[in-house]
Amino acid sequence: MSTSAQATRATARSTAPDRVVRDSPAARILIAATRIALGFVYLWAFVDKLFGFGLATPPEGSVLAGQSPSAGYLSHTEGALSGMFQAIAGNPVVDVLFMLGLGSVGVALLMGVCLRLAAVGGTLVMGGIYLSMLPLSNNPIVDDHLIYILVGWLLATIGAGTVAGLGAWWQALPFVNGRRWLY
Repeated sequence: MSTSAQATRATARSTAPDRVVRDSPAARILIAATRIALGFVYLWAFVDKLFGFGLATPPEGSVLAGQSPSAGYLSHTEGALSGMFQAIAGNPVVDVLFMLGLGSVGVALLMGVCLRLAAVGGTLVMGGIYLSMLPLSNNPIVDDHLIYILVGWLLATIGAGTVAGLGAWWQALPFVNGRRWLY
């Protein structure tokens, strides 16, 4: 490919409509709001299961009250994979990984750092819940857990952490810079 053709392609990429749209003030506000809202979904689930504020988790069912964050839900699954999920319900390793996943994904999204690893963690957490529900009752394919996974990957892909987050600072750190999987 000639040098002028490469320059033309580079110019086309840098002025592509997606950059203009993503960098518009309205898009930046929506990107930041979506990232923060999704982060709050994960972090609230973590905090509620830890302390038992009485909304989704009663105080007596909290981790601090000595209860398993996975046993209540997984032991009552009825889907196609219920046997597998009931077998791991209440397992201390599953409980730690579940809580670690909820908390770390929530914090990463709220702060705008490490969004690619957060997308992986969110996929594992929400993907597990999604699989435990199969077959779905309202829609044969899509539910909110799948949407959370897709939005998490979208936010990681577009670099949403640099929009009203600590993503730019994080990516400039020496141990992160150049390691795109940590972005």
